[in-house]
Formats: sequence, structure tokens, C-alpha cells
Amino acid sequence: MADSREILRQRLLLDYDELKTQLARRLGSAHHAEDALQDAWLRLDGTSSIGTISRPFPYLLRIAYNLGLKRRLRDREAKTLDDARAALNLVDETPGPAEIVEARSEFAAFERALAELTPRRREILLASRADGTPLRAIADRLGISQRLVEMELKMALIHCGRRLDRKIIQRFGPRRFRGSDEQEDDVG
Repeated sequence: MADSREILRQRLLLDYDELKTQLARRLGSAHHAEDALQDAWLRLDGTSSIGTISRPFPYLLRIAYNLGLKRRLRDREAKTLDDARAALNLVDETPGPAEIVEARSEFAAFERALAELTPRRREILLASRADGTPLRAIADRLGISQRLVEMELKMALIHCGRRLDRKIIQRFGPRRFRGSDEQEDDVG
């Protein structure tokens, strides 16, 4: 009696096209079917003995199909270099050329808006927002009331917000209402 392994190898060679067609339908790709059949051949080649096989074609089809599914799962779980970098937080977050040009343009518009402010408003805005100086300290340094500093800061922020086409949001002081819509002014 012939060895079952040798019978299966012969059937795989003789029925290759039919096995490939059926596997391609089941696995969704002729390429996956070819890979699965090659894996099946290697599996048969590496096996020392196989028991008696009464129906070799369905047996080969089942082996190749299972190997094809395992390969697809491995491929799906495989990570790319970009995936690994993202997992390690090594993603390059430097801005691209478009972002650099946009940022430079916006900064230039901000510098123009600052230049249009009165010297006192510019000083209050930069001290408050850029340096983080408390409003009370700015008022003491300029010899004016804290309320006047708040109003000057509000006017400076409104001016810059309008020049930069930004939505103006109020962060302190009373809110004004117009009908049912809330009017927000920028101070923050």
C-alpha cells in the first residue's frame, strides 16, 4: 500500500488548479490560495507519517484552508514600522511645509495687529498673556487701576482677535445678552 503522505502530495499536484480555485473563493484571493497550497505542501513534506486518508481532495482542501486562515490572522496581527513607532510614541510630529507657512503667516498677522495697538495696550497684553504677569502687578507698575488694565486688555484681545479672524470668547466680567442669543466678547 502506498504511503498516505505520497498520495496527498500527488493529489495536490494533480488537483492543484481545482484546489486553488476553491481556496480562492473561500479565502477571497488567488494569492492567498497559492500561499495556502504552498504551506500545505511544506506541511506534508515535513510530516513523517500520516494515517490512512480515504478522501484526499477534501483533506487537502481543509488543510490548505486552515493554513490560509492562520496566515491571514498572522498578517493582520503583523505590525508595520509606523505602528511600532506610534506605539512607542516615536511619531514625527514636526509640522510639514504647509503648517510652517500657515504659522508664519498667522504670526506675521499677529505682529501687525500688535503694532496697531497703543503702546499701553500692547504692554498690558504682552505682560498678561506672554509673561503671565498678574493684572494687579501690571496695574501697580503702570500706576493705573486694575479695572482699567482689564478694560485695556479686553480691547487689545478684541482687536487682535478680529485681525486674526478668531472667535472672541469672554473669560471674565459680565456677559451681555441680545435676545435669546448670548453675545460673547473676547478677554481671554
